Amino acid sequence: MKIGVPIEIKNNENRVGMTPSGVFELTKRDHEVFVQKNAGFNSGFLDEDYIETGAKILDTIEEIYAIAEMIVKVKEPIEPEYKLIQPNQVVFTYFHFASSEALTNAMIESKSICIAYETVEDADGTLPLLIPMSEVAGRMSIQQGAKYLEKPIKGRGILLGGVPGVPPAKVLILGAGIVGYQAAKMAAGLGAHVVIMDINMKALRYVSDSMPNNVISEFSSEYNIRKHIKDADLIVGGVLIKGAKAPKLITRDMLKEMQPGTVMVDVAVDQGGCFETTKPTTHQDPTYIIDEVVHYTVANMPGAVPYTSTMALTNVTLPYVVKLANEGWEKACENNAPLEKGLNIVKGEIVYKEIAEAFDMEMA
Repeated sequence: MKIGVPIEIKNNENRVGMTPSGVFELTKRDHEVFVQKNAGFNSGFLDEDYIETGAKILDTIEEIYAIAEMIVKVKEPIEPEYKLIQPNQVVFTYFHFASSEALTNAMIESKSICIAYETVEDADGTLPLLIPMSEVAGRMSIQQGAKYLEKPIKGRGILLGGVPGVPPAKVLILGAGIVGYQAAKMAAGLGAHVVIMDINMKALRYVSDSMPNNVISEFSSEYNIRKHIKDADLIVGGVLIKGAKAPKLITRDMLKEMQPGTVMVDVAVDQGGCFETTKPTTHQDPTYIIDEVVHYTVANMPGAVPYTSTMALTNVTLPYVVKLANEGWEKACENNAPLEKGLNIVKGEIVYKEIAEAFDMEMA
């Protein structure tokens, strides 16, 4: 199979869809891999590294899409890429369709095969291709939240861990999944007082059993959220509903109950966000302020640490890429139930229920 790895053209997206190590695993199986010139540069991988493992370097993104039977990338295609995607071409990436009707319509029109990393699902309900980026984003949410709590950037002027004689910041985390757990772990390590909320009692029990004493678990309800936002310094939204839009757990009216300079980090922004006031931002212009509350809502947070993120992503995507290349998408999905759940749009038809429901569209 001919596999293409283009440069990511989304704002400040520095990751790349495949490492040289991944290329080697494909070329040794007699597949052809075409990598766009400098695609891996921002992740720390040179064209020479790819050439040494058997890749062919092409100059333009147009050449990559024109020659490849399967595109392997990181983020969803954006508008300049829509016209490059061909009928029957497999596109394997993060799509997050439920947050963009324009993208959904474009991929329907392309007649391509869209396999979404975020909906590949193991038998136990875990999302193996989402986990590593959720781990990165969860940890980054605390790094970024701590930074934006500083006064020069309109935060409350609070050091997350405090100092002797001065209490630490209060961190409220919505969601005790991968993002929330990693966020709590980072915040606790820095000495913050952490409350993590969820409706999943199994997840809350795990948090209680495994976290230090400065992390408190609490059942999530609107009443409890409203109680905690009044004195929270940093709020992290990490709620995921697989393949669907995130629920709006903090509404616009709640902002008036918060202290001026409170920071909100919405890690669920790719799925529409779990704050009503969320709108996607970029690493170039990451924050905005509403009612004196700082919002950090970058849609590709792991893109800021591309070496770590690319390595972690390829570790989990590569086995699926190899299956798709070896068997073709139809046979690979037929033989692999988790991969089959990654099918979102196939040759112009929606095949994933949550996407159809998000936009009231028909499903195949």
